[in-house]
Amino acid sequence: MTRQRESKGAAANAATDAGGVLGRLAAVIESRKGADPERSYVARLLAKGPDAILKKIGEEATEAVMAAKDGAPERIVAETADLWFHCLVMLAHYGLSPRQVLDELARREGLSGLDEKAARKAGSREGAR
Repeated sequence: MTRQRESKGAAANAATDAGGVLGRLAAVIESRKGADPERSYVARLLAKGPDAILKKIGEEATEAVMAAKDGAPERIVAETADLWFHCLVMLAHYGLSPRQVLDELARREGLSGLDEKAARKAGSREGAR
C-alpha cells in the first residue's frame, strides 16, 4: 500500500470518527433541551434563546482567531472545540443536526471553492427575482 493510500484511509477513519463524535455530542445537547437551566449549561444557553447562543458563537470565534494569530496550537484546538460545541447548540436550537452540515460539506467535496461560491451567488440572485 502506498503512503498516499494510507493517508487517505487514515483521513477517512478520522472523518468517520469525527462524525460519530459530533453525532454523540449533538444527542447529549438534544437531551439537555428539557433539562433544568440551573443544572445544565446547555439548558441555560438554550433557555436564553438565539441571541445568547449567537453571541457565544461570536465570542468563541473571536477567541479561535486570536489563538490562531498567536500561533498557539493547543489554544487553537481548544478554542475551535469551544466554537464547534456552541455551533452544535445553535443547530439544536434550530432543529438541525451536524449530519446536515456534514452532508453539505460532502456535497461540496471535490468542488472548486471559487466555483461553489459563484454558484451560491448565482442562486441567490435568481431567488431574488
